[in-house]
Amino acid sequence: MLTAMKHDISRLLDSWEYKPGQVLVRRFKSKDGSEKIQLRLDLGVLQMNAEGRPDGKRPLGHESLFHHLVNQLEKHRAAHEGSDEEFVLSGEECARLQQEAIQYHHRYICLYQLGDYAAVVRDAERNLEVFDFVDEFAETDELSWALQQFRPQLLLMHTRAKGMIALEKKEFAATAREVENGIAAIREFYVAFERPELADQSGEIASLEQWLENLRNNREKREDKPEAEPPQQLSERQRLEQALQEAVSREDYEQAARVRDALKNLKAK
Repeated sequence: MLTAMKHDISRLLDSWEYKPGQVLVRRFKSKDGSEKIQLRLDLGVLQMNAEGRPDGKRPLGHESLFHHLVNQLEKHRAAHEGSDEEFVLSGEECARLQQEAIQYHHRYICLYQLGDYAAVVRDAERNLEVFDFVDEFAETDELSWALQQFRPQLLLMHTRAKGMIALEKKEFAATAREVENGIAAIREFYVAFERPELADQSGEIASLEQWLENLRNNREKREDKPEAEPPQQLSERQRLEQALQEAVSREDYEQAARVRDALKNLKAK
């Protein structure tokens, strides 16, 4: 027999309507004073901490599992005269690091929507460190690739956030450099993992190349008409392309399908 529960969140969901095609995110302070972030999904709400590990846990007393394993590496080096030899990440450890990285992925997607680009860079660079750590110490190449295959998505968000920081300062040349560096980093990744042919199929590269083209076109317009106001940062098509990338990143394929339909309709006009 089911007992009555006091944890029904129907009232919360009713007061915050889900809107297909939009990424709905909000940031607030909880009763204990800590900052929380909520992402509205079609079937509920995803909540995470704005600082530290998103779920608020401290594995084995450390800020994250990654921090714990780095501490284990340091102990190994101290016991082996600074050598990394024989330090290996097991399949279980790699899987747990990947699951933890997904938490940070969800958070930096939300932070991007909130316009907190510095925090996006913080979380993205944290995950890049995890990816490098796994690549160096994973027990097998297969275990490493299970995580590395998501590096292009990570580099895309890292590049977008750094680019937006420069763009908000109206440093247009610096923004273009960040985008160029991001494209190069993704291409280098595919070469390093002996999959250069995938670069031509990369949605991440295509997205950044489109942004770079828009930046260059806008720069030409500014040079022709220096007194004009800077053009809008995102066109309707760009907004939809960004929404599509974010929907795929958080594995919301139903939303991705709706955004694709909207893109098709836009192109048909």
